[in-house]
Parts: sequence; C-alpha cells; structure tokens
Amino acid sequence: MVGSENPNLMPSGCITVRMHSIGGWGAITTGKNLATTLFDLLGYHIKANPKYGSEKKGQPTTFYLAAAPDPIRVNSEWAYVDVVLSPDPNVFNHTNALAGLKEDGLLVIQSDAGSAADAWDRIPARYQQSIRERRIRVCFLDAFRIAREEATDPELELRMQGIAFQGAFFAATTLMAEQGFDEAHLLEAIRKQLEHKFGHLGARVVAENLKVIKRGYDEVQEITAMDVQTAAAAGAGPMMPARARTLPASGVPLTDIHRFWEQTGSLYASGRGNDNLADPFAALSCMPASTSLFRDMTGIRSNHPQWLPENCTGCGKCWTVCPDTAMPALVNDMSQVLDTAVVRVRQLGHEPEHLPRAVRNLEAKMRPVLADAGESASVRAVMAAGMEKLVEEAEAGDKEALARELEWLNEALGDFQFALTRPFNTLPEKDVPGSGGLLSITVNPYTCKGCAECIAVCDDNALVKVPQTEQSVAALRANWDFWSALPTTPERFIRVDDLEERIGVLDNILLSKDVYQPFASGDGACLGCSEKTVLHLFTATVIALMQPRVERHVASLESLLERLEKHVQLKLVEEIDVEDTAVLTRALDAARGGDLTLAELAGESEALRGDKPIDQVWLARVVGLIETLKDLIWRYREGPTGRGRVEMGMLNATGCSSVWGSTWPFNPYPFPWANHLFQDSASMAMGVFEAHMAKMARGFAAARKAELELADDYRPEVHDAEFQRFDWRRFNPEELALCPPVVVVGGDGAMYDIGLQNLSRAMASGKPLKVVVLDTQVYSNTGGQACTSGFLGQISDMAAYGDAARGKQEVRKELSLIAMAHRTTYVAQSTIAHPSHMIESFIEGLCSPRPALFNCYTACQPEHGIGDDMGAAQAKLAVESRAYPLLRYDPDGGRTLAERLDLSGNPARGDDWPSYSMTHRDAGIEGTLELAMTFADFAATETRFRKHFRTLPKDTWHDDMVPLADYLDLAEADRADKLPYIWSVAPSGRLVRLKVSDELVASTEDRREFWHLLKDLAGANVQPAETTTETTERVRREVVSRIAANLYALAEQAGAGEELILDRIEEPTSVSTGTAATAAAGGYVAPWIESEACTACDECTNLNPDMFAYGANGKAFIKDAAAGPYQDLVKAAERCTARVIHPGLPAEQGEDIQKWIARGEKYN
Repeated sequence: MVGSENPNLMPSGCITVRMHSIGGWGAITTGKNLATTLFDLLGYHIKANPKYGSEKKGQPTTFYLAAAPDPIRVNSEWAYVDVVLSPDPNVFNHTNALAGLKEDGLLVIQSDAGSAADAWDRIPARYQQSIRERRIRVCFLDAFRIAREEATDPELELRMQGIAFQGAFFAATTLMAEQGFDEAHLLEAIRKQLEHKFGHLGARVVAENLKVIKRGYDEVQEITAMDVQTAAAAGAGPMMPARARTLPASGVPLTDIHRFWEQTGSLYASGRGNDNLADPFAALSCMPASTSLFRDMTGIRSNHPQWLPENCTGCGKCWTVCPDTAMPALVNDMSQVLDTAVVRVRQLGHEPEHLPRAVRNLEAKMRPVLADAGESASVRAVMAAGMEKLVEEAEAGDKEALARELEWLNEALGDFQFALTRPFNTLPEKDVPGSGGLLSITVNPYTCKGCAECIAVCDDNALVKVPQTEQSVAALRANWDFWSALPTTPERFIRVDDLEERIGVLDNILLSKDVYQPFASGDGACLGCSEKTVLHLFTATVIALMQPRVERHVASLESLLERLEKHVQLKLVEEIDVEDTAVLTRALDAARGGDLTLAELAGESEALRGDKPIDQVWLARVVGLIETLKDLIWRYREGPTGRGRVEMGMLNATGCSSVWGSTWPFNPYPFPWANHLFQDSASMAMGVFEAHMAKMARGFAAARKAELELADDYRPEVHDAEFQRFDWRRFNPEELALCPPVVVVGGDGAMYDIGLQNLSRAMASGKPLKVVVLDTQVYSNTGGQACTSGFLGQISDMAAYGDAARGKQEVRKELSLIAMAHRTTYVAQSTIAHPSHMIESFIEGLCSPRPALFNCYTACQPEHGIGDDMGAAQAKLAVESRAYPLLRYDPDGGRTLAERLDLSGNPARGDDWPSYSMTHRDAGIEGTLELAMTFADFAATETRFRKHFRTLPKDTWHDDMVPLADYLDLAEADRADKLPYIWSVAPSGRLVRLKVSDELVASTEDRREFWHLLKDLAGANVQPAETTTETTERVRREVVSRIAANLYALAEQAGAGEELILDRIEEPTSVSTGTAATAAAGGYVAPWIESEACTACDECTNLNPDMFAYGANGKAFIKDAAAGPYQDLVKAAERCTARVIHPGLPAEQGEDIQKWIARGEKYN
C-alpha cells in the first residue's frame, strides 16, 4: 500500500474548485453564488471558505469550494483541485496557480488577449511547461471588458468582473453534460439565485449580473495550441530586492534581513510560502525590520499614475498623501543629475572619454535656455537640443565619438523626467542665478497599489491614470532604478528653516530620501488606506527630528571621548617634572644612546623623588568611562544590527494597523514594534518606556561623569549616590529630546473603548509616551461594527437601520476632550487633508516633555463606502462639516483653557457652518448654489449613512420643505410640519433634494453643539467686536499700503526713484529699497499675495480659511487679513511653496509680536 503525507480525503464524485482573485473584485460573492447554484441544481453537499489577509480590498484573495453527493469531512484548504478559476490577471506574478491542480484539470484565466495564442504567450514559460506535462486544459475570457460593457454603475465593474467566471465555469467543465441539464435550466437557476441575492437592489442589478454570467458562458475560449517558450534561467529562484540588499547584515541572526530572505522571504516572493513547513521566524512571531521590501505590488494593480512634468507646480500634495510611499519627490542640481547619468553610463559597460567634460558644457548651455523657457518647458527637450549643439560645436575629429557618448547618456537617463517649478527652480534662480533645481516625481513600481489618491489631489493635471502594461511596468522600473541612483535633495531646496520651531514648508521634509523611505510599505493595507498616510507622516516627522539630534550628540560624544583620553594621558604623565634636569640627564645616561621610553623616564623620576602610586580607583573609573563611551558611539553608529540606533519604538494595539503591519512575512517598519491585545498597548508602553529610559540614563550618566572628570570635579562620595538615583525625570531638555519616543498606536476600539482605562492611566502618569489614534469611527478590522467614536445615526454591524432603531443611538465620544481633562497631555486632532497642521502638531507633541495624544481622522474606504482615492477629500469634508474639527491643546500654552486650546485651521470659525458652491446643470443651463456645509452634507457622501436620505421627486416639492441649515435655526415649536432637506446633484447634473431623517438631523445638531462647545472653551465666542471707526481705519491703511506696494513695484520695474512715488502718499511714510511694502518706523503695512504666481498648494487656506481663499481662477487671495493673528500671515508666508505671500507689518507691534515680525521680515 502506497502512503502519502497529504492524501486526498474528498468523497467520491466531489468537485473541488479554487479561485484566485483580488479583494473587492467580487470573488467571495462569486464563490458563494457558484456554491448556491451547485446546491440548487445538484442537491450536493457544499463546503466553501475564503482565504485572505488583513486587507478588505486590493490584495490577493483565494476561495475554496467543494461540492459532493456525500458529506465532505475535510475542513481545510484543498490540496487537490479539479478546477482553478483566476479573475486575477496577474496571478502568475505572485502565486503558483497550478499548485494542487490535478492532471487533466481545468484552468480558466482572465486575459484581454485578442487571441488564444496571445493568451498562451502571456503565461510564464515555467508554468507553460507544467501545463503541458500535466495535460491541463486552459481557457480564457476578458471578464473586465464584459463587466465594463454591462455594468451601468462604474462602482460595480470590478465586482461584476468576477461573476463572469460563474458562467465560464459551467461552459468549460463537463458538469452539465454529466448531470444532464441544459443552458436554459442553468440560467433559470442562476436567475432565481440572483433575485434572492440582489433583488432588494432592484431589477436592473439582477439583469446586469445575469447578462455578465451569460456572456461569461458564451465568450470563454479554450487554448489548444500550447508550444512551450524557452524558459530563461529555469529553476532559478527570485533575487533579493535591491533596496533590501543594501541593508547591512545583522550580528543578531533573529534580526538579520538577509538570513530571513534565505529562509522565509524568498519562498513567499516566489509564491511558495505554504511550502515552508517549519518556519523558524514564524515560530517565534518575529520579523526583522523592513522585510516588506521583499514585496512587489505590481501584480495587484491594473492601472498606475503617470507624471506629466510640464503641468507640475511642485505643490507637494501627491507625495504627502500617498499611503504607500510610492510617490517620492526629489529636487536635484543639474550637475547631480548629469553626474549620476555618467556613473550609470559606466555601469552599463561603457568607458566615456569626452562625456565627463561634455556634461559641464551641456549644463552651461541648458541653464540660460531653461531660464527663458518658463516653467512649462520640457527639460528633456532642452537637454536634447543642448546635446545637438554640443555635437555641432565639437572638433571635426571628436564629433562621432561625442555623439556616441551622448547617446549613452540618453540611454542612462532613459525616460526619466524633470519639472521646472516656481518653488524649486524659478525662485532659487531669482535669488542666485544658477542655483535652481530640477524636480522629479517617480512612481515606486514595487509599492504602488494603484489607489489613485495622488491623482485625486492633483489640481494641475500633472498626474493621470494609465493602464498597466508590460511596457509601462518596464518603464516604471527603469525610472525607479535611476531615481535610486540620484542623491537626496540638498537642504537648501527643502526650505525648513527650523523644524523644532516649525518654521518653513513642513511637508517638504519628505523630499529627503532618509525621511521619506524608511517606512517601506509593501504591507497588507487596503488601497488608499488613510491609516498608512498618518503613520507615514508621523514616522517621517520623528525621523526628521531625531536624525540631526543624534548626529550632533554623537559628534559631542566623539569629542568628549577624545578629550577624556587625552585627559587620562596627561594625568598619567604629570608626575614627570620636566624642569628637573637631573632626572632627564640620568635617564639619558642610562639609555647610553639607545631607545628611551616614557616608562623608563617615569622610573628614573620615581627613583630620584620616591614612589607615588597611581590612584587605581580613579583609573578604573575613567577607563570604564572610556569603554562605555566607545560602546555608546558604536551603538549609535552601528549596533548589533549594523543599522545603528533606531529613531523610535512602537506598541501597536490589535486592529487594522497591527494586522496590515504584520501580514506575514512583510514588516513595513524600520524600527522595533510589538503587538499585544486590544486594550493594553498603553500599559505595555509604560513598562517599555521605563526599561528604555534606564538604558538611556546609563548613556547620559556616562557623558555627565566624563564632563566631571575633565573638570576634575568628580567626587565619589557625592556623585556615586546621585548617579544611582539618576533617571528620566532628571534628564535635561536636550537629553530628553535624544530619547527615541515610545509610541502607542491603536484604532478607535483600542483607544476609545476597551483600552480607554489603560490609555487614561498612561496619560495620568505623566510619562512622555506619544499616542497615535487612528480613528476610523468603525471597527474596521472586524467588519465595521459600531463603536463609541462613531457618529449618531451611523449604520454598521450591531447598529443596524430598521424599525426598532435607525443606526447608532449614542452620540460620539470625544476622546480629545477626555484627554484634555487629564491636564497632563498635549492633544491634537487633525486629518491627512491638513498635512502641515498634522506635522506641526506631531512636532509640538513630540517635543513636549509630556504625554501627547494625536487623534487622527482616518477614512476606511470599504466601511465608509467611499472610493479608494477619496481619503484626503473625505477628511477635508469631515473638517468642513464640523464632523471632525481641527484642534490643538497644549498644557504649557498658558494659564487658562482658552490660552491652551487652539482651533486654527478650521474654516469659518465664527459661523456654525462653512459655505461651499454646488454647480448643477438643469435643462442645459449651468448654475451655482452657495450652501452651508452641514454634517448631513458630509454624511450624504458615504454609504454608512445612505439609508438616512431619501430623494424627493420634484413634483413633491412644497413650501414647507426647509434647507437643513435653516431648519436647525428654527425653534422646536416652529419645526412642526417642516421637512428638512439638503441639496444634491444627480449623475445627470440636475439638482435634487434629499430628505434628511430625524436621526441625522439630531446628529447634525450634535456636531453643531460640539463646535459651539469647542469655541466656548477656546474663547472664540468672546472676542471683542471691531468698532466701525477701527474697521474704517484698518481698511484705509490696507488700501493705502497696497497702492504704495503696487506703485513701488512699478517704480522698480521702470527704474524710478522711491521719492517720486511715495511723496504723493500719506501712508506709509517710506518703503525700504528692494521691499514692496515695508513701512518705516514700524508702521502698519497690509499683507499681499502675488496671486498670479500662486500654485494652489493649499498651505494658506488650510492654515486659516477665514483669512485666505481661492478666487474663481484657482489662485489664492487674502480674504480678510484681520481674520486671525499676525502670526498666521507669517506662517502662511513661511509655508507657501511658491513664496507668493508677504505678511506686511501689524498695526499693533507690542513686545510679544516682535519675534513674528522678525520671522516675517525676509518674506516682505
């Protein structure tokens, strides 16, 4: 009897199916429908189960199905299958789709190939060989095209693509013939099943699904000609990714990424992860840092962004919002670009003779052309023209060789593109000719998931979505190779004057490779996951703060070590009296012309003057200090892992973030982190913090002791006891800033609900833990359940909409208020739509010696029911609708609550609701409505509130219908018989009214009341009103100052003198040379914007939407200079990427405003 380690235990007559798809493409629905159809038609026993990772969508999903006439006793993944269905067109790039498929089995794949031969050629050669050897039948169909042509709702195209395979299954298998039923019988059974499943969605949805299934049945084709291609490097395993190869090998095997690749990562990279029977790393629940570099996301996207540099303004929105670190930007000097290309020429095997000198001449020729060409010029076209000019001007004997070498240069550059932008080229060139930089934005083909968030936030049409092809992937990878070879952005282009003080364009920190790249992505998060954007911005901020601090500290330690070693040397030889010539003469006589050592000289000194023993206690102490300092420097520079000391550590509560961050074997983080239960990450962090601080204390104590030794001030009887008690509470500010933060990460469940007690204890402790709350308002990882951070009326699992209750019945818990009540904790509430506000908050909280809590709105695309590319847009709506107001609370900001609480960044702070414009088209005529942005307007954009709205046909409109914002202003008695509604726009463009449910009216009222509460706490409702006289005077000064500014600008252009213009103007009294609006003697100067040069980067409008706004032309202007403090004008000038904002001078120039005047001076 022949045995097997994996016998087939399926009952006789069993049909086994495995489906490979992508989350969100309808695979599970298709699998369930197929199972139900088999049961209805055959009466078979059914067993089915899906297999997928943490991702709700966008990642590979597997579905197993078995149907048999007898009970199925096996409850596991099927090791043997009869049929493999693959709606995933890229399945062979990440999975062995043939694994377990029986000989003579059936494979049905998605392919848009125009012929069977073309479809066959797209299958990798190694799989073609296996198909031939095992006599597997192969069929294909283009289910994407079928779904695209049949689905009237674009949102359903991907989901309906999968269901076409249900029809293909019955057409391609022999099941119908064996069981004796025909096509009509099959389609009738499927129709009944679809009506049961989708009938509540309407007859149209049922009919469209049935059409897709029928076309799948009709259009599936079999491949009969199967000539095997020659396989390149047959049997060779995958190569370790380039970025991972550059990481040093660790001295600790458990943390060695190279060992991990060999034992584990390489198997998963080749689709053989399940073949690793006894994974030593999995057994220890351990992954080295940055192993997600092993993963290639090419196979899970069908489209990708393409950058159009001529349209780019360098606003930074795309590289800031990207959740997958897949949109890095660089700014390089032209010489850096050309030098990199020359190095690449040599790497391609060429030996250039003329090129190193020629690129210097090329740069000289390009700069004046680029200066005249304008920001929309093509850099590569100018470069090509410059190359032609170089060849024309070359000596006759050098022309051919130079032309050939310039072709090599073009080959090295490939299709890599550059943009000329105002922030990085025009303005630097204006300041110092020849100092402009070239901006490049490069798609990382290995981490991009195709969510298109970058495209959604780009207002300049500089990013477009293109279909992914083999050619486009090859181009992306070639560009990525060149990007990887380029040096990082020079500091002068980053334009952050002082990160610790939050001065500058803060999100430009991402222009540094060292800041942008460490968070590696390649993880299991859903497409467009806002949690990832938050964590990327947070880790980038930590790294940007810590790296320069550590560099300065290590330099001081090295200097300290050098001084201490010299100090010891001097102490050991100080007993030799160089003025005692008798000692020196005797020593020389004893040497008799031979070598004289320091030891012999010291011996002669002791013989003449008597022995004086060395203080062995002192010597042991200082030698120990020297060894400690050397070890400390080694740990900062290299350490056991070879990567030096990390910038932070993290305790992650169980939830979406812990699951996508640990989707085996892909760890996206470059630092140590641990996952524990839902509720105790904050408590775990308290313990880790104490242990971590004990280690830090030993290092700081060594440095302090060394300083005492150098000053000869160390007294053991005093200092030994002091250093025994030395802990983090005795650190000075510089030492505390050098401690890598211990960070707590969790979602709304871990922080708002089950873990709130632990979080409260951590905040009350005063330990400077840093807490990042990823607030999705739903328990995303467990199917979108109700939670206390959700809004009143929100519909989810366990908060259903029905007759008994209509969604969640509790108001939202406000964690930020709870944290403020502890009085110990820095608190910020922010969103990814306001990156400067978020990064500034991170910096303030990280620099605070207190606990800090960052409550971050994070849209969950699947559970909120929004598009993959809508994370930032939805976050912006959440702020504007008062669903999620921006706030910062700093306990050190003043004595009163109003001084500590800052609501800057919220729009229309004086009003209940901001306003927005709604464009509509009725009967071919376009119109615009100015409407209040209420919470209900926000809710109407998400499916989690959809049942609270009902469309009101136009023939039912009447006078008692009241816009919701007006309805809320009515007294309770006046609301009787009134029907609240909000405006919306139908797909046709016509206006429609949506009736708002009572529950959502209450929810909107709740958000308004919360906004009122915040304003009361911040003192925003008690600001003294400006008198009519003050208003008149302010307006007069602004008008006069702007006239002065404009006239002076004209005078500069015309060469006219200052006196010629300003003699006719009463105020301001003078304008200094070179400055368009700086008044003498501290007088008021109105702020102004060079609107025509605005790049619409949103920095100013996000900072203070009441002060700044966009005009109809999309350019910023100053809406109301008095709508905020003068510091808002200065901050806006500092953060403006285009440098078009000039803050002027304030009317009141007290002592407390002088630092802001000084900061704003260079922008005037």
